[in-house]
Amino acid sequence: MIKFLDLQKINLEYQQEIEAKLIEVFRSGWYLMGKELSDFEVNLSHYIGAKHAIGVANGLDALRLILRGYIELGIMSPGDEIIVPSNTYIASILAISDNGLIPVLVEPEINTYNIDISKIQEKITSKTKGILLVHLQGRIVFSEQLKELAHQHHLKIIEDNAQAIGAEWNGIKSGNLGDAAGFSFYPGKNLGALGDAGAVTTNDDDLAKTIRALANYGSNQKYVNIYKGLNSRLDEIQAAVLDIKLKYIDRENEIRRTIAQRFIHEITHPDIILPEYPENEKEHVWHVFVIRSSRRDELQAYLTENGIQTLIHYPIPPHKQEAYKEWENLSFPISEKIHQEVLSLPISSVMSKEDISIIIKVINKF
Repeated sequence: MIKFLDLQKINLEYQQEIEAKLIEVFRSGWYLMGKELSDFEVNLSHYIGAKHAIGVANGLDALRLILRGYIELGIMSPGDEIIVPSNTYIASILAISDNGLIPVLVEPEINTYNIDISKIQEKITSKTKGILLVHLQGRIVFSEQLKELAHQHHLKIIEDNAQAIGAEWNGIKSGNLGDAAGFSFYPGKNLGALGDAGAVTTNDDDLAKTIRALANYGSNQKYVNIYKGLNSRLDEIQAAVLDIKLKYIDRENEIRRTIAQRFIHEITHPDIILPEYPENEKEHVWHVFVIRSSRRDELQAYLTENGIQTLIHYPIPPHKQEAYKEWENLSFPISEKIHQEVLSLPISSVMSKEDISIIIKVINKF
């Protein structure tokens, strides 16, 4: 069986470093808000190129805290609107509604699966305060036109960078393109922890200070609470593991690009639509390799029978989820088509050339 993602194998690549560090943290007797966290925050901020990096409990909290920070700073208020892609993972949208803000859905481009920047302008109203970009599947979505639009309407650009760490646009890393960014280090991500973990990056001193306090019970000084905060902290163990793996992220992303190129050049089945390889390859880190087919379910069953594990990212679009039943009458035909046809193939830094060849051969025989 070719696993969709062999997490064990990925982490065992760094077994000696990780195990030595875990023992060190265990013996230190210090498990929260210590040296491992501050080291990781410094290294992450250097890597991304942003002034601040703040470790938090998970990717959803990272986005929740950014929006909550803007509310505490008086830049946003409950009832304000945030533009967000209609085909994203639900976490992007939950972060908005959790803060009493209104998600405004915009269709993606069918070729990149990212928000269609040309459709944002028509959704901007006097209540719009931000655009939540999602670099879906590992591909950056950004443009000068978008920057200009945000500037013109005084909108914050927030990046959901859960899937694209290491991607670059014009030499700038994702997570440093907008005003603030949320990261997820869920174990299956390109940079994955050994449990839940996340971070926020920003160049805004006030926002960073506010988020630090909000994530620590609303406190910036022990037992002094300036906000009704949350408890959302990145622990020492996860920070230590992430700090080790951060050193290898560019190498791993490069391997993913090589696999993606092979898939794109060698999968030739007429019923399969392959993802677009960007002109500038640095814009994509191939968190997932997503193909489309009108015979998706049949194809998935066939691949399973042939020992190839696949996943669907994501089977139900947000506007069809029961959690947002107020949207059930809305129509997003491009999103619906994507959700009905997508299938994610195995891709990772530990796949063998033989596994890649088998996947290509089996698909072409479908």
